[in-house]
Amino acid sequence: MSGEVEGGEYDRVTSMIRTAVTVSLVEQARRGPFVFHGDLESGCRQAAELGFDAIELFAPSGEVIRGLPLRRMLSEYGLQLAAVGTGAGMVAHKLQLCDVDPGRRGEAEAFIRGIMEAGAEFGAPAIIGSMQGRWDDIVNQAAATEFLKSALERLGECATGLGTVLFYEPLNRYETNMCTTMQQGAELLGSLSTHSVRLLADLFHMNIEETSLSAGLRDCGRFLGHVHFVDSNRQAAGRGHMDYGPVAAVLREMGYVGYLSAEAFPTPDSRTAAEQTIETFRSVFGKLRD
Repeated sequence: MSGEVEGGEYDRVTSMIRTAVTVSLVEQARRGPFVFHGDLESGCRQAAELGFDAIELFAPSGEVIRGLPLRRMLSEYGLQLAAVGTGAGMVAHKLQLCDVDPGRRGEAEAFIRGIMEAGAEFGAPAIIGSMQGRWDDIVNQAAATEFLKSALERLGECATGLGTVLFYEPLNRYETNMCTTMQQGAELLGSLSTHSVRLLADLFHMNIEETSLSAGLRDCGRFLGHVHFVDSNRQAAGRGHMDYGPVAAVLREMGYVGYLSAEAFPTPDSRTAAEQTIETFRSVFGKLRD
């Protein structure tokens, strides 16, 4: 079944698709595509009020995550932690896994491991998106690919030891020149010896790069682990022109039991974006519970 791995908290899956909404605590990402910004308790409270199952957290570091009253808030509001993002490593520190400097690559891996370790305490996988980096005139494509593969091997084994998995996110051509399609992502993961790296399918990026969202999701195959549920304009699902019927059909066909997480701009405001997301989810996927 998609998203299922042996061992650890990540095995504790249910027979349904679950919902999550993003909460960012990274000041440098305030203009980024996150539904709630800055106030963890407010984000948790509103997520619970609207019927989300979980939050997806973007924090400045693993150390910051450990310093938050996160366990109390999740318990108080009846939420899970769906995933933890590592993007602060790029936006705040300019760290990436394809850096020409081995010392900087090491710093990037250490930053990601810190996030992974903090998230694993809640059974939450970490996400590598922007921190994957890119190739350029200094680091050619072949070298960058080897840097990325080597890092994913080590980080995947770290995830195994933590009893979780790692999510790797192909991005659109304007944000990376590494993997931009789900097929490329699946080929990359298929070349690894670690079995603890999964694909994050972001519908916004896929809308740019895939000839078909349905085909792109099928290309993920056994690697599909997480979905960013967002519209064609990076606004909340239902505020663009994306057709979610085929997406829902393929996810059901694949037996997907992970999260659909709203990584969207807070347009026109956070509450409205969250409400729009959950309304679209209900209209497309029907009842929230089996």
